[in-house]
Amino acid sequence: MHIFFSGIGGTAIGPLALIAKQAGHTVSGSDKQDSQYIRYLRSHGVDDIHIGQSYEQLAAVHRDKPIDWYVYSSAVSIEDADAPELRFCRDHALKTSKRAELLNRIIADKNLKLIAVAGTHGKTTTTAMAIWLFKQLGIAVSYSVGAKIGFGEMGEYEEGSEYFVYEADEFDRNFLAFHPYISLITGVDWDHHEIFPTREDYKQAFLEFLAHSKHVAIWEKDREYLGYKPADSDLELGKQPFSTTLVGEVNRADARLVMEAMRTFGMTDKPLIALSEIMNRFPGLNRRFERLVDGLYTDYAHTPTKIRGSLQTAQETSKNIVVIYEPLTNRRQHFIKDEYKNLFQGVKKLYWVPSYEAREDPNQPVLSPAELIGHMDNAEIAEPAALDEQLKRHIQEHLKAGDLVLAMSGGGGSSLDEWLRKQFG
Repeated sequence: MHIFFSGIGGTAIGPLALIAKQAGHTVSGSDKQDSQYIRYLRSHGVDDIHIGQSYEQLAAVHRDKPIDWYVYSSAVSIEDADAPELRFCRDHALKTSKRAELLNRIIADKNLKLIAVAGTHGKTTTTAMAIWLFKQLGIAVSYSVGAKIGFGEMGEYEEGSEYFVYEADEFDRNFLAFHPYISLITGVDWDHHEIFPTREDYKQAFLEFLAHSKHVAIWEKDREYLGYKPADSDLELGKQPFSTTLVGEVNRADARLVMEAMRTFGMTDKPLIALSEIMNRFPGLNRRFERLVDGLYTDYAHTPTKIRGSLQTAQETSKNIVVIYEPLTNRRQHFIKDEYKNLFQGVKKLYWVPSYEAREDPNQPVLSPAELIGHMDNAEIAEPAALDEQLKRHIQEHLKAGDLVLAMSGGGGSSLDEWLRKQFG
């Protein structure tokens, strides 16, 4: 089957393209811009990728080898319901769907049990930790993770595996398409306000997701927050009785969730202390407190909870923290701007660059760095900045002074993260 992936450079669509190729399908795709993820896919054999998403381009692909299934990211239809590629599919009666339908098909065809990792924050790290533990224990596993990892591909189908570990994103209600064998809930707050207008809407979506799940591993605080009534077979975690030696409270909590779940639900009978020793060797993953050069780190933190977690991790490493912050989407800023009040307490210096724009509401005014800094109690530490030579010099000066420079950026192509890799990579 020839499957065409639109938005193939995305952190959810890209791994699925790899999985489809490994499962025996012909894969091609497109994206509106080049990125490190596009280059990653090409280096891993998914090389029929087109930059640009025109009607004519898709027609040429279809003429060369007829497309059986067109899979598109949520961003494609949200940005333009009449996007050229979607019009081509309608005009030629091609099967179209978002990624969930295809993934469910692969899971069913290969008779896999789905382990879904869901939550407002911690999904990617927890998914990667589960993959790490499976691999270190020598248990065959298939998976999809939304970041590059050093111990495997972003997406992998392994013949003979029993489980499929999946980072189940709530954006566009994607996770509601699945019926997991096990669901791991990493932590619930409120996000994606354009999809879930109220906090209650967000909670209800998670409750519906949990109702789809055969087994659930959830923190006590999230169970209380959601008003969830666990089944006898569920795992509820409270205060941590022991810790790994991983840096960062959020990392230690994510590790415990994985270890406890794998023991409780019969994937391993190794004692926690043995699993903890394995987890202490977890090498980390791309853009999760990732060291680019000595003293310079990049992190995917873009919500208040993720920012707090990233700062706490940094504070275990250094007392002199300098932050470069690129907010993810202007629309999110209209909801969270008041939460910047005390968010960057303890930071020595903050450079605030313009928001990374994606799937924006054209009716919302764009909030500038200066406007957002105005919501901080300690605004004197912050200044507007741009991705330019001046910012590069500031970073070099802070590194020379021995400061820990932490870049927070949730965007993809042309983001702060990509700029840093070009300047310091």
